[in-house]
Parts: sequence; C-alpha cells; structure tokens
Amino acid sequence: MPSTIKFGDISKVASDVHKIDADVGGIVLKTKQKTSLQNSNLSMQVDLFSGKDATPTKLTYVWPKPLGFKKAFIDKLEVDRSGKLKLEASSADVFPGLMLELKSDLADINKVATGFTYTDYKETQVKFECKATNPQDFDVESTYTKDKITVGCKLNSGILKGTAPDFGVRFLNGPMFCSLLAKDALKSYTASAAYKANADFHCAASYTHGGKANGNYTVGLSYKGKAKLKLDQTQTVSCSYKHAVSKGFTLLGAASYNASKGPRFGVQLSIE
Repeated sequence: MPSTIKFGDISKVASDVHKIDADVGGIVLKTKQKTSLQNSNLSMQVDLFSGKDATPTKLTYVWPKPLGFKKAFIDKLEVDRSGKLKLEASSADVFPGLMLELKSDLADINKVATGFTYTDYKETQVKFECKATNPQDFDVESTYTKDKITVGCKLNSGILKGTAPDFGVRFLNGPMFCSLLAKDALKSYTASAAYKANADFHCAASYTHGGKANGNYTVGLSYKGKAKLKLDQTQTVSCSYKHAVSKGFTLLGAASYNASKGPRFGVQLSIE
C-alpha cells in the first residue's frame, strides 16, 4: 500500500497530542455547509471582536469537479479577512498514483506554484513543487515506509548552493511512537515521543536541540482526543476541551496561563 505519510507529518503522532484545538485569544465561529452545486462545500470562520473589525471573516470554498470537469478539483478557494485570495487546485486522473497540483494567490503570477505528488511506487511518496515562472525555486520531499519505520528527506533550491537537506525518521509500533527530525542544514534536531497508555489516554513529549529553537520543549496529555493539557519551555500551561453539544454542533474551549502574562481564554463554535 502506498505511503501516505508526508515529510511534515513524520512527528504528527506527537504533535497531534500537543495541538490545542481552540485559540486562546478570542471567540471564533466556524461553519461548514455542503451545497447542492456538485457536492461543493462552503466554510466560514469568523473571529468575533478581533482587531479593528467587529467580525473579521475568512471564507473557504471547496469545489469537486468544477463546472462538471471531472479531472479537476478545487481543493481551496479562500478569501481571508484582509481580502487576500488563495487558490489550490489538483487533478488525480492524469496517471495512476500521480496528482498534479497548482497554488496561487490570484494576484502575482510570480507566486504561482505548481508540482505533483506521486504515490504509486511501493511504499514511497514523492512530492515536488516549484514556482511556475522560476523552476529553479523548488522544494522536493520523499518518504518511504517499511513495516513500522518511515524515513524521509526534504530539500529545496538551496541544495544547488551546497545546503544540506532535512532528514527525518519515525518508528510506530503499537502504543509506542518516536521520531527524529534534522533541519536547518543539520544544525537543529527535534526528538519526539508518544505513548498510548490505553484507548483513552495519550501522552507525548518533544525537545529541540540546536538552531533558533534550541532548548524548546513541549509535554502534553490527551484524553479521548477531547481534553488536552500541555506545558512548554515558556512555562505556559495550556488546555482545551471539545464537547459535541449535538450532531453538527461542537463547542471548544481553551485556556492558558503564564506567570508573567496571566491567564488567557478562548471559545470556538463549529457548526456543520
């Protein structure tokens, strides 16, 4: 079966435990509505009482098979609260295991990025992306999974100037998980570990040595994926709780405390 693990997901088992589900900086309303137009979806995020605007909003539109064109997929058409646009489109029907991808801000042609992801060779995934007007500005990543181990490599146009690639490895066996990422020309190393104590409790920890994030660490605990608690190197304690009020209506609460900054709170409402 082809590998579905991207390079950026090598430490995902641990980072998912550390991720606080709601922002501690305000009140957020999220909605997702499936439309009758070719199964497209419209998502809206409103940051209530944030900044100068009372209700800054971000709209995201997902449109499979736009205008009936079966070989294309609009993964994301987004406008944020500042009015900036983002387009992500793809096609997976060109060749088995091959997905063509296109990204644009719909404003500057020099920022248009194109590339592909290939997953049809054993347990290997290869992803390539470059600027459409400057192919020498590129990113390449590849991962290979064999049994319980995944190894990966990521490089960019800096390789042409002698910059070392990023490397990663992860091991997942039952309840045990660990990973190691080497980045910043092999100057920064991040080790992560996670343990699934039982069906309900997950714990994880990560530590970075070298680079700008030298000494950064995070330890966290997750209960059923709904309640989370974490502590990081800034001595900030954060927690979140997700509650399904009813079908399609989810309430998320988050809080954090730092001795110098005091407490912060946030609430997110999701409606689908």
